[in-house]
Amino acid sequence: MDWRHLPPLSALRAFAAFAQTRNVVAAGEALGVSHAAISQQLRALEAHLDVALLDRSGRGLQLTDAGETLAKALHAGFAAMIEAAQEITGARDDKPLHISVTPTFAASWLMPRMPKFRARHPEVDLMIDPTPEIVALSSDGIDVALRYGVGPWPGLEAEMLLRSPMVVVAAPCLVGDGPGPDINALADLPWLEEFGTSESTRWLDRHGMSGARKHGMVQVPGNLLLDGARDGQGVIVTVREFVARDIAAGRLRELHIEPDDDAGYHLVKRSGVMRPVLKSFVTWIRREAREAV
Repeated sequence: MDWRHLPPLSALRAFAAFAQTRNVVAAGEALGVSHAAISQQLRALEAHLDVALLDRSGRGLQLTDAGETLAKALHAGFAAMIEAAQEITGARDDKPLHISVTPTFAASWLMPRMPKFRARHPEVDLMIDPTPEIVALSSDGIDVALRYGVGPWPGLEAEMLLRSPMVVVAAPCLVGDGPGPDINALADLPWLEEFGTSESTRWLDRHGMSGARKHGMVQVPGNLLLDGARDGQGVIVTVREFVARDIAAGRLRELHIEPDDDAGYHLVKRSGVMRPVLKSFVTWIRREAREAV
C-alpha cells in the first residue's frame, strides 16, 4: 500500500461529512468545526487530488461523478473503522438492537411474538423501526431488516424467513358470499394500500386495470390496513401469511393469489461477525419462523 497517495485524513473526514449531509453547515456541526473550515478542507482535498469533487455551478454544492465515487468509498471505509473500534472496545454491544421492518409485518407477525423474546432476553434494548422504506444497514445504524421480496440484496446477506405469496383479499360484506368477482371486476371496487408502498398499484398495472379503476386508492398506516379490509372498506394486496387466519375464519375472502413461490420475508443483515444481541435476535426469530410453518 502506497501511503503517499492518501490525502490528509482531516480533509477526507470533512468530505465524508459533507457527502453524508450535503450541507457544509451541517457537516461542520457533525464534526464540531465551522462551515468555513469544512469549505477549506474540501478545496484542499480537490487540490491534493487535482480532481473536481464538487459542482459549484448551481445555488448549492453538488457532488460530481468523481465525488460520488469517493463518497461511497469513504462511507464504507469509515464505517468499517468505526465498527472495528466499537468491536475491540465493546462499545457497540451497549447500543440498542435496531430493527427495520415493514409496518404490516411488525403489527401482524413480529409484535405479537415479542413478549417471548423479551422473556428470553430481558436485558436487551430494542429499537423497532416500522417503515416501508428500504433502509441502509450500517454499524452505527440499522442492525437487521425484515423485508419482503425474492432477493438477493447486493452487498448483504439475506435468508428466507417466512415464505408466503401475495394475495388479493376483501371482506364478504364488500364482495359477497357467492362466487368471487371476475379478476377484471376488481377494478370496480374500492382499494386500500399500506402507506408508502405500491403493491396494489403494481398489481393493478400488471393486470391492466389501473386506468379502469373507478375508485381512488386510500393509503393507510400498515397497522390499520387489515382492520380496514376486515371492515369492508376496500380490497387489499398483502402477504398471505398475515391473512391466513382471517381467510380460514371467513372474515376475508381470497380473490387472487400471485404464483410466485420464491417470494417471502427475508432476514437481511450485513456480512461479518454478529454482535451478541443481534445473534440472540437472529437465533430467536429463526426459531419463531420455523414454528410458524
